[in-house]
Amino acid sequence: MSFTVLAWASAFLGIRYAGHHYTAGPLAFGRLTTGTLALGAALLATRTWVTPTRREWLLIALCGIAWFGIYNVALNDAERRVDAGTAAMLVNLGPILIALFAGLLLREGFPRWLLIGAAVAFTGVILIGIPSARQGHSDATGVLLLLVAALTYAIGVLAQKPTLRRLPGLQVTWLACTIGTLTTAPFAPGFAHELTRAPAGSTAALLYLGLVPTAAAFGTWAYALARTDAGRLGITTYAVPPLAVLGGWALLGETPAALALAGGALCLTGVALSRRR
Repeated sequence: MSFTVLAWASAFLGIRYAGHHYTAGPLAFGRLTTGTLALGAALLATRTWVTPTRREWLLIALCGIAWFGIYNVALNDAERRVDAGTAAMLVNLGPILIALFAGLLLREGFPRWLLIGAAVAFTGVILIGIPSARQGHSDATGVLLLLVAALTYAIGVLAQKPTLRRLPGLQVTWLACTIGTLTTAPFAPGFAHELTRAPAGSTAALLYLGLVPTAAAFGTWAYALARTDAGRLGITTYAVPPLAVLGGWALLGETPAALALAGGALCLTGVALSRRR
């Protein structure tokens, strides 16, 4: 799971870099297409396949459309409209929704330390977001897109979890990513057009997004999700915002405010608390 967190944190940097030359939809399509090809090659190498039931097909389709398809387009577009602080605060409603609905729908319950850790970690996200929210801008459409991203993230995880009880994680991830690619297929012409104009660095960032944060990280996420509660694993992703802040500081020269560093420490503290039994 540590690899997943690091890779997803790097994805925010990759999206920011590639987003200079790729718009939201084409960026999502290019990333998912790359991920689908890489995951497909890995699946062929393992030579494992379990035929899904009708219910499992429906859940995988829901995960692919919601989390891989809609989430990526909504998040990419929202980051063009809303400041980073507001984005961090709204997108990270997702892990809280996962914990709540996993307790209700998947019968995981509501462990005390999980709820305490979620509250502490989300407080840290708010502290990370306050400095940039004061300096930035937001509009109603951007806020709505972020709420859509948070909701589809939660829906995707909750739909994916039951399928991993019987199906291999790599297979579920490839199927969901393929469905996500088909969901974003209307942006294929735009991707082809932007590909011819984008510099090599932006295209390299797009390929990285498809190979590492999508193919590799979603694969390790599925492996971990098959072996732990969805709510507890979702809270672990609160380690992503502080790592993204540090990565932006080191690689993009984006110096974080002291309040953001304190928020990052709170996020990590919340994750640690949520792991207690």
